[in-house]
Amino acid sequence: QVQLVESGGGVVKDGNSLTLSCTESRRAGRILVMAWFRQAPGKDREFVAGINRSGGTREYEYSIKGRFTISRDKGKNAVYLQMNMVRPGDASVYYCAASAGIVSRDRGKYEFWGQGTQVPVSS
Repeated sequence: QVQLVESGGGVVKDGNSLTLSCTESRRAGRILVMAWFRQAPGKDREFVAGINRSGGTREYEYSIKGRFTISRDKGKNAVYLQMNMVRPGDASVYYCAASAGIVSRDRGKYEFWGQGTQVPVSS
């Protein structure tokens, strides 16, 4: 059973940076597509960024492109979200997700989810 554990959340000041981490436990030899989603109060969970198995293909939601970077370390079974120039609109609970399929913006395509880590943004 795949388990995902996020860390690194916390209050970040408007304009500052934060890095989220997600560690994946998996059976040997199984590499999953990984992604970050976020959900603000009263809103749907939305795609933020995704990365394929090799790390060579990355996709981003439009509003964070150029500010956030997704990366992975296959040796550590980890995926990261480097968040730069954070804005008040980025305040959300951030979720790590994994799929045996391909990178997708559709949350329904991801079989495995973490519990989420909260990122409040202060002015």
